[in-house]
Amino acid sequence: MTGKPEDALGVYISIPFCRSKCTYCNFASGVYPASDHARYVRRIVEDIAAAGTWAARMGLELPRTVDTIYLGGGTPSLLAPELLIRLFDTLRAEFEFAPNAEITVECAPGQLADPTLAALVAAGVNRVSLGVQSFIDREAAVSGRLHNRAVVLEDLRRLRAAGIANLNVDLIAGLAGQTFASWQESLAVLAQCEVPHASLYMLEVDEDSRLGREMLSHGARYHAELVPGDDAIVRMYAEAIETLGRVGLAQYEISNFCRPGFESRHNLRYWQRRPYLGLGLDASSMLREASSKMSRRVLRTTTTSDLQAFLQRPDPEETTWLSSEQQHEETWFLGLRLNRGVDGSAVEDEFGPELVASALEVVASLAEDGLVTLEGSTVRLTPHGQLLSNDVFQEFLDLRPHCGAQPAQNSSGVARSVRARL
Repeated sequence: MTGKPEDALGVYISIPFCRSKCTYCNFASGVYPASDHARYVRRIVEDIAAAGTWAARMGLELPRTVDTIYLGGGTPSLLAPELLIRLFDTLRAEFEFAPNAEITVECAPGQLADPTLAALVAAGVNRVSLGVQSFIDREAAVSGRLHNRAVVLEDLRRLRAAGIANLNVDLIAGLAGQTFASWQESLAVLAQCEVPHASLYMLEVDEDSRLGREMLSHGARYHAELVPGDDAIVRMYAEAIETLGRVGLAQYEISNFCRPGFESRHNLRYWQRRPYLGLGLDASSMLREASSKMSRRVLRTTTTSDLQAFLQRPDPEETTWLSSEQQHEETWFLGLRLNRGVDGSAVEDEFGPELVASALEVVASLAEDGLVTLEGSTVRLTPHGQLLSNDVFQEFLDLRPHCGAQPAQNSSGVARSVRARL
């Protein structure tokens, strides 16, 4: 599925504040004084109010109706209740919320005070994502998390009691000290929680994180020597797919699992290339050109990852207009993240046979290597292809209209699927 002019808008708001920094994290988040919280929200409120003017100046289509909102972090639940209410009040003043809008807030277990929970309910939040990462207390502690299993279970109870039943739990395979047995235990507890959605990430250790720097220097403070190897993480990932499938949480994307009808609608819009407005630190937007032409450009923007620079009101740090060729490439490497795959016929209808011909050559090569399957016009990653997904996606970069070019060659090695998220 690709975006169309009549698409509603998704809004992502980055809240970069944390009570502590996890060892593996290199996101644009950190521990900041409470005085920065109010300044930050004030800046976001100003940007929401100015979004329409900015879009018009840039020649962009900014849909008035919003059907997904996502507050990510960091830990959005650290904001004071009045700041959360102010954000949502401003959004409602500037946009029309669809009657069935999905409104998600990320929360850290043990960091959801009663007044904050009440504010979320009052604001219309109907989905919460808990960054659990592990149900094994020692693994959570070693990774810098501040909760234990009992705290997670109590937060799930409180959320349900407050009327928020659409819940996601994040887990990470590959944490320091994690074993196959402890991973199975985390999966078993997750199954017992009966949440309708789970996100399971294979740990990607970035060299700019504390854990990454320690792995390079062979230190021991953050237990880098206890990080499982690639083969062990791959085995954990395969176990997760099988275990969650048995309890009704079917995989629908490389790292996401749900019960029927509980897909993350906001995240789906990223993979389906539907429009979204990103607000806040290190936030990205994807909006289409306001044009009557059949072939319209797409603008992608990203804000700075420096909090103080952001508060001083800079323009987006990165602004890129995507050509039809670049949009075509994105359609493949984003769409293939989904288990439903990519419909080549639909892609050809949107971009034309010349562009798609070059992609189909790549598909043929990847199919020979057992990384994708082609059923009719639908292309999907195989289980092996999911494990090598970054390598597969790389093959769809720099595609050119078909002119007899040779198929791209595949690279090797385990490519961890996504960056571990807080």
